[in-house]
Amino acid sequence: MRALLLLSFISYAQPGDPRNITTGSVIPDEVYADQPYVVKTNDGAWLCVITTGAGAEGAGGQHVVSQRSTDRGKTWEKAVAVEPSDGPEASYAVMLKTDSGRVYVFYNHNTDNIRQVIADKPAYKDGFVKRVDSLGHFVFKYSDDHGRTWSPERYEIPQRDFEIDRKNPYGGKIKFFWTVGKAFAYKGAGYVPLHKVGGFGEGFFTSSEGVLLRSANILTEADPTKVVWETLPDGDIGIRTPNGGGKIAEEQSFSVMSDGSIFCVFRTVDGHSAHTYSRDGGRSWEPSQYMRFAGGRLMKHPRAANFAWRAANGKYLYWFHNHGGRSYEDRNPVWLSGGVEADGPTGKIIRWSEPEIVLYDDDPIIRMSYPDLVEDDGKYYLTETQKDVARVHEIDTNLIEGLWNPVAPPAPIPSEPKPFYQRSRRADHGKEDLRSGFSLDLWVNLADSRPGQMLLESAGVSLRTVAGGAVELMLTDGRTENRWASDPGSIAAGKPQHIVAIVDGGPKIISFVINGRLNDGGEARQFGWGRFSPNLKGVSGLLEIKKSPAVQQLRVYDRYLRTAEAIGSYRAGPPQ
Repeated sequence: MRALLLLSFISYAQPGDPRNITTGSVIPDEVYADQPYVVKTNDGAWLCVITTGAGAEGAGGQHVVSQRSTDRGKTWEKAVAVEPSDGPEASYAVMLKTDSGRVYVFYNHNTDNIRQVIADKPAYKDGFVKRVDSLGHFVFKYSDDHGRTWSPERYEIPQRDFEIDRKNPYGGKIKFFWTVGKAFAYKGAGYVPLHKVGGFGEGFFTSSEGVLLRSANILTEADPTKVVWETLPDGDIGIRTPNGGGKIAEEQSFSVMSDGSIFCVFRTVDGHSAHTYSRDGGRSWEPSQYMRFAGGRLMKHPRAANFAWRAANGKYLYWFHNHGGRSYEDRNPVWLSGGVEADGPTGKIIRWSEPEIVLYDDDPIIRMSYPDLVEDDGKYYLTETQKDVARVHEIDTNLIEGLWNPVAPPAPIPSEPKPFYQRSRRADHGKEDLRSGFSLDLWVNLADSRPGQMLLESAGVSLRTVAGGAVELMLTDGRTENRWASDPGSIAAGKPQHIVAIVDGGPKIISFVINGRLNDGGEARQFGWGRFSPNLKGVSGLLEIKKSPAVQQLRVYDRYLRTAEAIGSYRAGPPQ
């Protein structure tokens, strides 16, 4: 193979970053804001239910409200209380719309006004937890006017006792549970997700598993007192973690597939999300497995909501956080993976793509979660909440489509990357974040993998090999220095290697896509991507960058490349 040394650049205008959640449209709330879920009503509006209240999560006065939007979430009509703020806690609502236009809303209701329940010591010193929004009765109301009003009566859904209920401190006489996501229709029946809880203690919930509440007649029966229910799966054990996993298996998200199978994904505390399939309408489930990318690599995810949706085109989108944490923390940024169906040994399965950053906040402590996907007129929207602000975001269609069909970036044009920030014209003349970035796309062929080999070097950037079969990117502006390395073992010697180092000035994240795979830390570290300082003003010298003879081709882009673009570049192959 003849070595080709090509230095080229691309110029790309980058205005404000729509991935920044502050650019979204706010969904009104009181103080607390949780689970902003949407259905499109038969009169064309968006109907959103949200759990809100004047205090923090779990405080007294927490209740469910709904509101309508006729402009795709830009503005909202006055909120309507599904339950009043001066009643018992009402929380965590999901909706189901029937063909007739009736909308059902399902939620927790502390009907008996229980003020405390038994909890584990020493997590709760006196042996009681006083947060009571995840227990009581599971109920529903309905609307026949597209969410403008709700039935004055609420109706209880009976839950069949499972082993996890009988083992709780009350033997199942008081049930612990909640719900998230979407209810759905399947073969003429309605299904509502429910997450059963075994007790309260360290980490709040100490054990959990998923079930489905199925009604054979809710889609057609007009009299709510005649709606019948059963609890699935059969038996007395719900959807749990894979063998050897922990006791947490919760926030199950369901998608009906083209062959009638039901796909379910859920969170654990094992550093990975898990999934399973049902081939018989939810009556039984295949043994749970941890989520994997199409190539077989384990996906990483903490104890956070991770939802999958089947899009109108029959493909799938999956919201997760792409790191191996085991707690509730680090829900920023949000990543999306794209899924396509394939044939498996027992029915259809979903193969998942390498992911993209879809949403972020500048403050890494901010935690966005409990999303919903809305498709309208060929456009994609996501809702999310930080627990005190909920928003709607229109998502770039190119980002979505790239998850399913990676395409190489366009032909490059020479240009130096823009600064990451500049002095603003505001009265205080403070920092204006330009949210710019750059990417290094190169093919290399190393004779050996010894550390310390300089591949690229300029006044502001260097890329070199480091111990463990990795490469390290260093950025400096003379004021601050930032470093991040690829995953151990990601680079091999003796054959062409494709390396894309992405410096994304939106979320201030450095990531590596090597040989078509986004580094995620593997077993070596929690994160495969790293943050750089927001005080890095920029880098210079990329037009005069020095290259090692091992570098066969180099392209420098004055913007961040999407993961899909890096994969498309890899698939184009090395220089000939």
